[in-house]
Amino acid sequence: MVPLDTLAQITARFDYLEALLGAGAPPADIARISREYSELKPVVSQIAAYRRALGDLTEAEQMLADPEMRALAEEEMPALRARIPELEQALRLALLPRDAADARPAILEIRPGTGGEEAALFAADLLRMYQRYAETQGWRFEILEMQESDLGGLRELVAHVQGEGVFARLKFESGVHRVQRVPETEAGGRIHTSAATVAVLPEAEDVELDIPAADIRIDTMRASGAGGQHVNTTDSAVRITHLPTGIIVTSAQKSQHRNREIAMQVLRARLFELERDRVAGERAADRKSQVGSGDRSERIRTYNFPQGRLTDHRINLTLYALSQIMAGDLTPVIEALVEADQARRMAESGL
Repeated sequence: MVPLDTLAQITARFDYLEALLGAGAPPADIARISREYSELKPVVSQIAAYRRALGDLTEAEQMLADPEMRALAEEEMPALRARIPELEQALRLALLPRDAADARPAILEIRPGTGGEEAALFAADLLRMYQRYAETQGWRFEILEMQESDLGGLRELVAHVQGEGVFARLKFESGVHRVQRVPETEAGGRIHTSAATVAVLPEAEDVELDIPAADIRIDTMRASGAGGQHVNTTDSAVRITHLPTGIIVTSAQKSQHRNREIAMQVLRARLFELERDRVAGERAADRKSQVGSGDRSERIRTYNFPQGRLTDHRINLTLYALSQIMAGDLTPVIEALVEADQARRMAESGL
């Protein structure tokens, strides 16, 4: 059973925040108070439902002593006893510490790994999969930087994804995605194995990261591409180097001003993720055991096209629905990963 004193403390905190907002919180604190209030509201709703069920069960048990009410109590009690464990489980999930980045937009990066041109083609397939999934979720998917290969694959992709719960849903996608199939470039019909890497980074707000001007070097250069007047005559591409870490970010849109904005946006996300990794590393000695650890050297998933099979190696999930998944139906995969992560965190927290 969830400790009732813990529930009382949460409810008291919620009532305090509600009173502060009603009385007019200081302007400097209102954003922080409103955010905490919004985070606690669904938890308090779960607490109220759980308490009501416990109270109804206690009342029904007391009714057993009344001959006139006994039959009604005996009729209600089985349903209440079945419902309370369900409410308790929902409450445990609501009480789990939230990743502060879950509600943020995300920077999505896709790059080919081993496998040459086939890896680049697979990277392009992953891009289309995520674009279609974003459409089903009602998210905005904006390509910030894209370099294509000669056969229509991807050399690099950086996208900005905005919407409700973007990072919470996509953060489990970081890692090495392996594909097994007969490549379009293979004339002999042999199955090849290649890979692409995916990185999902929570977008960082300007106020969260102070990047001193002395820590970055900004270079402008001629944009590379298929040709055309703009590419041949304008030094619009921007490359930003973060000197302390060696991180290099480039953007080659038509507007040099926009390229600076994009490059800084991606740089902030990468530095923010570095800091998140550092903090998480201090909290857990072995992060590789965690679903969604963000270790981009870890092979997380295999896409086997001849068998129509997708396997997520972190949770031993196998689905024979590869064509639907590649068409954007990622929901069964992501929900399984979310549930596995919740189960792990509940076990660690002792709830």
